[in-house]
Amino acid sequence: MKPRLAATPKTLAVAVAAMIAVAGGLISYTAGAWPRVENDTLDLRFGVRGPTPAPSDVVVVVIDGKTFSDLQLQWPFPRSLHAAVIDRLRADRAKAIAYDIQFTEPSRSERADLALYHAIGRAGNVVLATTEVDASGHTNVLGGDANLRPIHAVAAASNLPADAGGIIRRYPYSLLGLKSVAVAAVQMAGHEISRARFQPAGALIDFRGPPGTIRTVSFSDVLRGRVDPRMFAGKIVVVGAAAPTLQDVHPTSTASATPMAGPEIQANAIWTALHGNPLQPASSWLALIGILLCALTAPLASLRFGVLASALIAVGVAGAYLGAAQIAFDSGTVLVLSYPLAAWALATVGMVAASYAAAFIERNAFSRQLHESQVELIQRLAQAIESRDAETGEHVHRIGVLSERLALDIGWSPAEAETLRHASVMHDIGKIGIPDRVLLKPGELDAEEWETIKAHTTLGSQILAGSANPLVQMAESIARCHHEHWDGSGYPAGLKGEEIPLVGRICAVVDVYDALLSKRSYKEAWRMEDVLAEIERGSGTRFDPDLVSAFLKLAPHLAEELHASLEREASLAVVKPATA
Repeated sequence: MKPRLAATPKTLAVAVAAMIAVAGGLISYTAGAWPRVENDTLDLRFGVRGPTPAPSDVVVVVIDGKTFSDLQLQWPFPRSLHAAVIDRLRADRAKAIAYDIQFTEPSRSERADLALYHAIGRAGNVVLATTEVDASGHTNVLGGDANLRPIHAVAAASNLPADAGGIIRRYPYSLLGLKSVAVAAVQMAGHEISRARFQPAGALIDFRGPPGTIRTVSFSDVLRGRVDPRMFAGKIVVVGAAAPTLQDVHPTSTASATPMAGPEIQANAIWTALHGNPLQPASSWLALIGILLCALTAPLASLRFGVLASALIAVGVAGAYLGAAQIAFDSGTVLVLSYPLAAWALATVGMVAASYAAAFIERNAFSRQLHESQVELIQRLAQAIESRDAETGEHVHRIGVLSERLALDIGWSPAEAETLRHASVMHDIGKIGIPDRVLLKPGELDAEEWETIKAHTTLGSQILAGSANPLVQMAESIARCHHEHWDGSGYPAGLKGEEIPLVGRICAVVDVYDALLSKRSYKEAWRMEDVLAEIERGSGTRFDPDLVSAFLKLAPHLAEELHASLEREASLAVVKPATA
């Protein structure tokens, strides 16, 4: 059988990060959480693609600043001028004329209106733009649909929906039943465009480039015959206003800093329709694959590689997806971009956070395990020493517990008190260097033996000295000072009062307290009241008076806990040598 991947903190944390990234990507994509951001990625892709060669099948005639300068006329121009331009385009064999100027009301000159009407009739291929459509799809262009039919003209909706931010990116098939200018112009030129090629929000306009990419000529130049007829022959010609003062300029996917004139936008839409709406959204399953790919790369890589390598792999995959999205866009397929990248960002950040969190957890677990191992070794060493001294591990245990309880009672933090509990069990570690003939002597010690036994404090201090571990440092201080007396009569250094480290003063109280309560072969256990009286008598001489006061208040609450431990110790009692 193949070994299964262990459920380590890292695998669990990375799995959670991956699930969050996948869920975030899928939910945001399904809900369409940020359409504006996704639309902005379209503009970026147009920018990367750059401008294309000028189309050969669409031309724009604009009423621009040059026209106003040449004609020296106010807007609106007499309709007879529009009639003359249409006649010029007809003569130059324009395939269809899309007139992006609205003629829904009669002008002041009926003669000029009739001139325009007859020019349109002579051309027989004119699409007239309007923004005014009734609920039935009818217009009032040149008096209505009944007037347009005899001259083979059609009205068309010039409305182009703007996305959030006012940017024009799409064109509709129709509006309230009236076909859009682009669709009507393409059909007027003898082509068809299927409604199935349109999304509910409209078809993406495949902009040929920034403003000016489509060939553009001035209205006045056409009017005065200054344009080569070959410019218009066989092409769809869009006529409209481009002067900024006429306010028909808009931001588009390829024109943000410099807006694009309405007629050129219509020309781009017409080119798009002529070529069957080449930009089509990719299937939803490709978006789902993209989200899963981007969401899972970093987490999966982190199970095999380090954080930096995994992040680099994730960056590589994201770059590859961006490249694939651009190549697909250039080929006419629009892949969803922002949602997979959002999943990628979530996954990569989550992978880094999960990896570091898991490493932190594992380090903490190792530190705890190491600390527990150190404490266990300390306990076993202390018990080994105490067993050599004929005492049991119960005494070692009680010294630790009593020291911790007293430390908590005087205001120590739980962490500090716990360290003291472990450190205090090594108070007699120096006995390991005391000869058996002295340590195990059943009778009283002579002066020389007494000095030997007292040396266990300095021996213990020497054994524990020089450690960088805070617990061992505290244990060294206890081993050295737990036989010092408050009045300076103790040993080994004769320290007095607060010269004695607090940990040594605490251990001094509880060591005597436990020793008096314990039954030994050479003595019976003292009664609790006698023990407490002895502790109280030592206040200010042997013991720190503040600690004695605190301990006397604490002692009544320790009776039940100590009783069980003392009973266990009595059942294991062995010969006890003299103590110092």
